[in-house]
Amino acid sequence: MTLPKNLPDHRTSDASPRMIAAEIYRGSSYGPKHPLAIPRVSLVVDMVHAMGWVDDDTYLTGPVATPDQLARFHDPDYINAVMQAERDQILPEEMMVKFGLGKNGNPIYPEIFRRPATAAGSSIKAAQLIADGGIIHHPAGGTHHGLRNRASGFCYFNDPVLGIYALLDSGLDRVLYVDIDAHHGDGVQIAFADDDRVLTFSMHQEDLWPKTGAIDDIAGGMARNLPMPAGMHDDEMRYVLNEYLINLALTFAPQAIVLQCGCDTLLEDPLSKQLLGNQSIWEVVGTMSQLAPRCLVLGGGGYSPFGVARCWSGVWATINGIEIPPVLPITAENILRVIKWTHSRGRKPADTLFTTLADPWRGGAIRNEVRERVRRLKGYGV
Repeated sequence: MTLPKNLPDHRTSDASPRMIAAEIYRGSSYGPKHPLAIPRVSLVVDMVHAMGWVDDDTYLTGPVATPDQLARFHDPDYINAVMQAERDQILPEEMMVKFGLGKNGNPIYPEIFRRPATAAGSSIKAAQLIADGGIIHHPAGGTHHGLRNRASGFCYFNDPVLGIYALLDSGLDRVLYVDIDAHHGDGVQIAFADDDRVLTFSMHQEDLWPKTGAIDDIAGGMARNLPMPAGMHDDEMRYVLNEYLINLALTFAPQAIVLQCGCDTLLEDPLSKQLLGNQSIWEVVGTMSQLAPRCLVLGGGGYSPFGVARCWSGVWATINGIEIPPVLPITAENILRVIKWTHSRGRKPADTLFTTLADPWRGGAIRNEVRERVRRLKGYGV
């Protein structure tokens, strides 16, 4: 992956990118009927190991955040409620309603505290590790809906917010948060709406839950939102990157970029109506990760296990400058072939989902409504 012509490279560290993950995600599930019943992070970890793309120096085990660390953003009473839910596997009804636990897609499950606390601890640790420069890929991160005192949108603790706070606490005062998930990054926007040290950008499918993030929503002045119509394809993603995102980063001149690269915008994903292939996501990651001295690359949404495994493994290859092979070795192919996905889209997957990493480029004409929305967004400046 190379930068567009004449675009400067702002990286200052020669250190190799690192991946941070943990074994808690292997076998942990929100429940058999939940969209997050599928394996995700464990597949990515297994894929990059099978490809020989990580070693003991570049793969790190993420820590569990302590209650004190979580309290940098979250309310202590809420943290205690999540811990109680894990211990007892049940909460009184009034607590479930108050904290959003066991309600609205946020189930009480065996690792309800440890799993999100590991994602949070990993974002905090990653931010500390790149304080002097570098890139870390944290595929379990990106839980961008979590609120200060409430679970929301499958998210219990907001690891992007906690990672950004760790960057700010290290002395930085200019952080750019870029969110390309199919859903609006509402929790991160709310957290930093009035903080002029953090500029948040979210590109998301319009009218998709949580149905926030209109173009004219700039929060306290430090938010930019681009709701996209259903049917977004790779050329439209490239258009947004070249016509808006690159200039946003060059103008804001961030000391760090936190990139939430949820891949629920892929054609195969059941929770959005977007049509992306993974190559345009890699293009965004490859470009944005070079526009600041520090970059934290998070996961996010993604509800096709094939899509997640292939896309986020390719994200890791992209930030390392590894060429994507046209055909996967049998060790990697076998990881994909044993996936069990009971969703209707998982019953007869195309063979290319097992044998390749890169999707074909899924392009098309740039729709006038997309051009108009980007034009309107430019009017808000930086």
